[in-house]
Amino acid sequence: MLSRVADSLFWMARYMERSDGILRMLKVNYNSSQDNLSDFSWQPVLKVFTYLDGPAIIELDNESSEVLRYMILDKENDNSVQNIVIHARENARSVQDNVTIEVWQCLNDFYHLIRDERHINSLAQGDAISVIDVMVKQCLVYYGTVDITMSRGSGYCFMSLGKFLERALQSIDILDVKLGSMSAEDMQAYDTLYWKYLLMSVSGYKLYLKNYQSGFEARNVVHQIVLNTHFPRSVIYSLDHLHRNFEQLSAYLDKTSFDELNFEIGKLRSKVRYSTLNDIEEMGLHTYLADIKKDLSDISSKLNQYCFAYS
Repeated sequence: MLSRVADSLFWMARYMERSDGILRMLKVNYNSSQDNLSDFSWQPVLKVFTYLDGPAIIELDNESSEVLRYMILDKENDNSVQNIVIHARENARSVQDNVTIEVWQCLNDFYHLIRDERHINSLAQGDAISVIDVMVKQCLVYYGTVDITMSRGSGYCFMSLGKFLERALQSIDILDVKLGSMSAEDMQAYDTLYWKYLLMSVSGYKLYLKNYQSGFEARNVVHQIVLNTHFPRSVIYSLDHLHRNFEQLSAYLDKTSFDELNFEIGKLRSKVRYSTLNDIEEMGLHTYLADIKKDLSDISSKLNQYCFAYS
């Protein structure tokens, strides 16, 4: 497989994972804004998913309709869902011979869906949930289509690398912006609604209720999002699948490059897998997450160097 093709498949999947994460986060936070008008803030979402500076974030903070328009449909926002989907489609279009007809059609449908001007009117009229739900369903169609139509070859592995690298980074950023700088006393002050919406932001609310019988505690939330191997959006789950898919690419790279990158991914996976909540508390949640994020960024850079021929 050409490095150009591998790069396009990697970024197509990464963009789609990002669009899904943004849409789910927006839906949960919009619902939260309706339940808790006085204490609600869009700042955590804007910090994770935009490149805005502090003053711009503060200016948007209390304007829910403007935040949704900016993050979903704004053509000037490089990280808007519309622009992300356009980038995903462009990557797929450049490698159509390496994706199934169904996957291409799914991305093409999403492209036309998100450019429909009726969504602008719906957001302006306060019908945000309907707009977001339609787009989230299109993301689910994409995931299902990839799962049942794509051959499990090198192309699928590169797509999985993009998907799980992006997912791990999102989970780290969401947890860090919500809890990373909080003291233990601050965390204890949060009510049930705060923990509920935090877990819903990563699609983990119902799983939490099943697995953690003691109620809402910061330690349990950190355990689920970082260390729970059965939670599909946990950091360790993403790293397990990142490692598993990379190992399938041993024939794609020369032995030296493969061994070096495989070692780095395996080392990070082991670092997280053998962490305990006590280790994380002793190091500090923010410091721990920043360390994992740096390692992921280093892995991404080496993927660019060894797999995608970036200098």
